Amino acid sequence: MRVFFIGFGQAGGKVVDMFIEQDRRSGSNNFRGIIVNTARTDLMGLKNIEMKDRILIGQTVVKGHGVGTDNVTGARIAADEIDSIINAIDTRGTHDIDAFVIVAGLGGGTGSGGSPVLARHLKRIYREPVYAVGLLPAPEEGRLYTYNAARSLSTLVHEADNVFVFDNAAWKNEGESVKNAYSRLNEEIVRRFGVLFRAGEVGKAGVGEMVVDSSEVINTLRGGGISSVGYAVTEVVSERTKKKKGLFGGLRDTFAKEEDTAEEVLTGEDKSAKVIALVRRAMLGRLTLPCDYSTAERALVLVAGNSSEMDRKGVEKAKSWVEENIAGVEVRGGDYPVDSNYVAAVVVLSTIGEAPRVRDLFEIAKQTKEEVIRSKEKRTSMFDDAGIDPLFE
Repeated sequence: MRVFFIGFGQAGGKVVDMFIEQDRRSGSNNFRGIIVNTARTDLMGLKNIEMKDRILIGQTVVKGHGVGTDNVTGARIAADEIDSIINAIDTRGTHDIDAFVIVAGLGGGTGSGGSPVLARHLKRIYREPVYAVGLLPAPEEGRLYTYNAARSLSTLVHEADNVFVFDNAAWKNEGESVKNAYSRLNEEIVRRFGVLFRAGEVGKAGVGEMVVDSSEVINTLRGGGISSVGYAVTEVVSERTKKKKGLFGGLRDTFAKEEDTAEEVLTGEDKSAKVIALVRRAMLGRLTLPCDYSTAERALVLVAGNSSEMDRKGVEKAKSWVEENIAGVEVRGGDYPVDSNYVAAVVVLSTIGEAPRVRDLFEIAKQTKEEVIRSKEKRTSMFDDAGIDPLFE
C-alpha cells in the first residue's frame, strides 16, 4: 500500500518522520510524506524528512513561532495557505498512491486546527481516500488540550474517510518522563501502522496465500467514524539464526518490542491454534483506543511473519472468531510473509460505536466550555468601580 503521509503540527511531524525512517531502513519505499507546521523550531528538529518537504505556514500571522495552542487560529492559517500545502503535495507526486494519511496531535493548535481543513480539501481534489491518525492528549496535559481535542476530533470525523485514534492516556506509564513517553508512544504508532500499510507488498519472502492488499484496507475503513488497532507479537525459535536482519528481526525496536506482554515461543505442530491465540491477544489486549470491540462494524485481521510459521486454517479461524465478537459481519484478513524471527498480528476495528474515552473527552470539553462562559460573565476588575475618569474615551 503506497501511502502519502502529511504530518501536521509538532506531534504529527515527529510520527511521520519516524514512518519515513522505518521505510528507508526496510528498503520498501512505499511511504512518502511532508511536514506542515507554523513553528520553525519544530520543523528544524526533524531528522529524516528532507528540508524541501518541511512546509512552514502562517509566517505573516505568527512569524514562525506557532499558534500557541489556539486551534481556531491554526484552522484559519491552514485555510488561508491550503493552496501552498496542496502544491507541495502535488510536487512530491500523487499519481501512484493508494491513500493519504494525515497525522496530528489533536490537543495542540496547528495539527488540531489544520488537519480537518486539509482533510476537507484533499477529499475535494483527489479520488484516493483520506485517513487521519489523531493523537488524544492525556488528561493531565490540561483541560485546554482536552477541549481542543474534542473540537478537532468531532470535526475531523466528518472531513476524513476514517480516523484512527491513539489515546496517549492509555499508553503513558506512571512516572515516565515526557520525552521518553512520547518517543515510546510514537514508536508504538509506527510499529502498528507500518505493518498494516505494508501488507500486500511483494518482498523476498514471497506473496501470502491470502493477500491483504490496499483494497482490503480501504473497504474495511469505508464506513467512516473512528477506528482502533490492536497488535501482538511473538518470537519464533529458529535454528537458522537468532539475529536475522529483516523488517521484524533486525528492526526489533520497530516491530517486535512489546514491553507489557510476555513473549510466547511458537513450537510444535499446532500452528493454527497459535495464530488464533495471537489474534485474540491483539484484539483483547491494549488497543490504540480502548473501546467496546463488540460495537465495531468491520474488522481486518493481518498475520505477518515467516511463512513457515503461518497457517491458512489458523487465519480463517481467527477471522471467524473476530466476526463472532463484533457487531458487523465484514471481517477481512490474510497473511503477509516477511523474512523474520517474529510473527505479529494486527487487528483493525473499524467504525467503532462505543469508546468511553471519547465520551469522557466530550463531557470534559463541554464542562470546560460552560465554565469559560461563566467566568467571562462573572469577570470583574478592580478598575471598573474605581470611580476615576479616564484621560480619554
